[in-house]
Amino acid sequence: MRGMSAIAPTQNSPAVLQSQLHSLPLMARGKVRDNYAVGTHRMLMLASDRISAFDVVMGQPIPGKGALLTEMSLFWFAKLGPGGLNICPHHLTGEDPLSVVAPDEHATVVGRSMLVQRLQPVPIEAVVRGYLAGSGWAEYQTSQSVCGVPLPAGLTNAAELPQPIYTPAAKAAVGDHDENITFERTAQMVGAPLAEQIRATAIALYTAARAIAAERGILIADTKFEFGLNESGQLVLMDEVLTPDSSRYWPQESYAQALAQGRNPPSFDKQFLRDWLEQATVNGKPWPKTAPAPDLPPEVISQTAARYREALQRLTGGSAY
Repeated sequence: MRGMSAIAPTQNSPAVLQSQLHSLPLMARGKVRDNYAVGTHRMLMLASDRISAFDVVMGQPIPGKGALLTEMSLFWFAKLGPGGLNICPHHLTGEDPLSVVAPDEHATVVGRSMLVQRLQPVPIEAVVRGYLAGSGWAEYQTSQSVCGVPLPAGLTNAAELPQPIYTPAAKAAVGDHDENITFERTAQMVGAPLAEQIRATAIALYTAARAIAAERGILIADTKFEFGLNESGQLVLMDEVLTPDSSRYWPQESYAQALAQGRNPPSFDKQFLRDWLEQATVNGKPWPKTAPAPDLPPEVISQTAARYREALQRLTGGSAY
């Protein structure tokens, strides 16, 4: 697949909690990705098997998660970018990540890495919502709006919105919460023309992806995109895209019953982990949602991994790690 090594990791490949490449300088570690500099114009994005919830990184990895996220991102880049619907250029270079690391690092890099352009990140999380869920549902109940966007009366939890809405957030440092902001605030941050382009592009990407996923039995309730600017000032889609880490995925066959009951359908994402953490205790007290995280039992790790695998299998129709 374009931009990733053709060799895939196996299900028995060791989990990667934190990569340690000696052939490239480390630029930054995020909640999931380790980014390495490749010269001055490229970057190796390596998706570890780390998982975070409530902005806290868990101490145990989810085996195979990084490879699943990478394959899913590549699927969406191919569908939505050049060569596909061509909604927006993306940051993939099309080069094999194994070509820029030492042979003894291939096992760590293979299948979980993308070789990408280095861009100037836009400091905005471009969030698009097509359904009422999570914090959006909580806010709607008190203000009949989501992130300042007014909505019709009478909507219920998990209800489909009349049309997708754009609810941006300001990016936060690792460990902090992103801050919901208004569209007007984004215009102040980056200028009205770029803010309007980001909003239109994010809604177009979500609308197209939602239609593709629906054909495969998945409802994408909401998602967030990240963008950067290249040296020509062109807007480029970057980072991960439309994965269970950045999106709320619902099985289509469970939606009608869940809606009738006023609840969210079971998610193909880390909601299972969040639900477990809501009940977790540390030293006999409820976990306060701050580091360190409680140790994850094997069944939580395996169930979380299974949900990620099913999402990929449904989308691509192929086998997942």
